[in-house]
Amino acid sequence: MTKAEVLNEAKKRMDAAIEDARRKLASLRTGRASPSILDNIQVEYYGTPTPLNQVAQVHAPEPSLLTIQPYDPSILSTIERAILSSDLGLTPNNDGRIIRIPIPPLTEER
Repeated sequence: MTKAEVLNEAKKRMDAAIEDARRKLASLRTGRASPSILDNIQVEYYGTPTPLNQVAQVHAPEPSLLTIQPYDPSILSTIERAILSSDLGLTPNNDGRIIRIPIPPLTEER
């Protein structure tokens, strides 16, 4: 390998590591509800995995609560299943119109 190839390969790996760190930092919980916690959730919508923020509005009306209001109410249960199957440890509450997700306070384990 030439010096330029080695540098190019190292740059690709470093860029990938930086992007991974950004993604992980964005999902950190700070004790306050943030809609960005759900950025990596994919919802099955008409047979296609779709980012949650493209099929619903995600808001944080209170410091310890997220609300999700889908543009199409028929996918409420699909959104709920996607959140439950994620590794975020969140428990959504579906009331038939919107989904509420209480964000538990931080502890030493979290």
